[in-house]
Amino acid sequence: MSTANVSLDMPDPLPGDLAIWIFIFAELVVFGILFIAYAVARSTHVALFDAAQLAINRVFGFINTWLLLTSSYFVVRATQAIRNDRRQICAYWLTAAMSFGAMFLLLKLIEFHQDASRGITLSSNLFDMFYLSLTFFHFMHVVMGMIILSVVTYKAYKGRYSAANHTGVETGASYWHMVDLVWVVLFALVYVMH
Repeated sequence: MSTANVSLDMPDPLPGDLAIWIFIFAELVVFGILFIAYAVARSTHVALFDAAQLAINRVFGFINTWLLLTSSYFVVRATQAIRNDRRQICAYWLTAAMSFGAMFLLLKLIEFHQDASRGITLSSNLFDMFYLSLTFFHFMHVVMGMIILSVVTYKAYKGRYSAANHTGVETGASYWHMVDLVWVVLFALVYVMH
């Protein structure tokens, strides 16, 4: 039996820089712990959580989910464009993604303002404490994602990425997708599930 033609298929490496994946893993662990704490608190205070959940703006939650998922789609298109050496198209898709990310942040700020005007604070009840803490923590991650995408977009407009060299685009995309994934779980836990 000849082994001369045997080849081992190695899996493709993770997209982007390895350091971002270590950071993403750490972030997912932190969010996972917070989600578990939320679930435990909810299971011991079901009536309180159900009642307090009715006071938050689910329409804003749905719109924000749509904004982030659409933004993530735009980031996918940007990644596809740069892999095909379409540098300006990549930059345009990244700009569109950032626009939707900015709309998410604006809508979330409006929601935080409405919450405060209705008396939803960190100290009003256990649900409100989790709701505000989780959504604000995620908000700050969106801000960080916007900073990362801004740098990547700037470099894309300057022509610093190509089909042969696009690790930066994949790194930014990986972080942005993590932010979106966390929001989908957060949205389901806080806005939808009873």
